[in-house]
Amino acid sequence: MTIKVLTDSCCDLPMEFMKKNTDFVELVGMPIHIDDMDFLDDLGENTNLELFYNRIRTGAMASTSQITPIVFEEIFKKNHLEDKETIYIGLSSGLSGTMNNALLAKNMVLQQYPDAKIHIPDIVSASVGQGVLVIHAISMIQEGQTAEAILNWIEENKFNTQHWFAVDNLEYLKNGGRISPAVAKIGTMLSIKPVLTVDYEGKLKLYQNIRGRKKSMKFLASKLMQHLSPNKSGKVLIGHGDCANEALALKEMIIDTVDEENIVISNLAHTIATHVGPDMLAIAFIGNKREH
Repeated sequence: MTIKVLTDSCCDLPMEFMKKNTDFVELVGMPIHIDDMDFLDDLGENTNLELFYNRIRTGAMASTSQITPIVFEEIFKKNHLEDKETIYIGLSSGLSGTMNNALLAKNMVLQQYPDAKIHIPDIVSASVGQGVLVIHAISMIQEGQTAEAILNWIEENKFNTQHWFAVDNLEYLKNGGRISPAVAKIGTMLSIKPVLTVDYEGKLKLYQNIRGRKKSMKFLASKLMQHLSPNKSGKVLIGHGDCANEALALKEMIIDTVDEENIVISNLAHTIATHVGPDMLAIAFIGNKREH
């Protein structure tokens, strides 16, 4: 029996990486709605990310929906019939009910196929933090490690998965109910760039308000230097909301701390962009324990 990692489009991994590792990973897309258009987030393979960002920059309103139990059921069943053991590394339960839908689907499949191997750890992570865990799980499969070993590693390291997000436009946080309209208005006037992280419940948490874009980028770099443990190895993911030049600038800030070959830059896909807007910068890596 082979192992297949299933992840959703909140992983924000580059499509090139997904295509290179099709033997080990499968993507399931979050449903996206914008204006009069509905589609599944496929990390930009068939849906134009640049066009999507342009539309939300000019005022289009986008929203996301949960992946349904039926969709998960079909994938779990297919993998079982192909003699594959599935590990779903998906968006934190603290941010979406999608994980619960996956659990419902697992139970539905087990009723019909009691010997199906389906594992659904709650990684309490999102976006590029989720992507870091997916990359490591794939490397463990390639090394010939068991599903049990992968699940144990995830359990031991999920709270070592560091996420730092610098948001450029407060309107999207306001629209999502994360901050009040008054705070968004004042913050915009003062050029405040909030930095978010992910807490122990897998929920987004406002960590600090920083004035100015360059200062927020330096802050992200400082968090890598502060939290990257010497005994931890793996990829550092830089995610950007259609601002590739700033992502490259952030890469230059950390190049003396991390080997260049371990830095992965990815354009944030439709799902996360819907909730945080364009021009967000994010960095994720395996380090020491998250801050409370």
